[in-house]
Amino acid sequence: MKGCRSIICGAAFCVSTAVAGALPASAQTFQNYRCADGTRFIVGFYKYDTRAFVQVDGGSVILPRRFFSLSGSRYSGSGVALNITKAGARIRHARGSTTTCELI
Repeated sequence: MKGCRSIICGAAFCVSTAVAGALPASAQTFQNYRCADGTRFIVGFYKYDTRAFVQVDGGSVILPRRFFSLSGSRYSGSGVALNITKAGARIRHARGSTTTCELI
């Protein structure tokens, strides 16, 4: 009986370790924005990733960082461009025009 208990405990430990390793990494930072045109979006940043993970217009898009920004951080891809500065953000997305946004 004692041997069976250690096998069961060992199997349970292996399963719990595998499940914990399969969980997605948590975001380091989430930022919520409200824009002048009524758009709202969320940006997630991960600790060791240079991309921005954006939820806007009912969908998700991953934006690579562009390194040609004089102030703040600039990300673009898949028809979305995002520029984040200390003063706020500007986004161009499916609606076509660029709008200013504030952190909420």
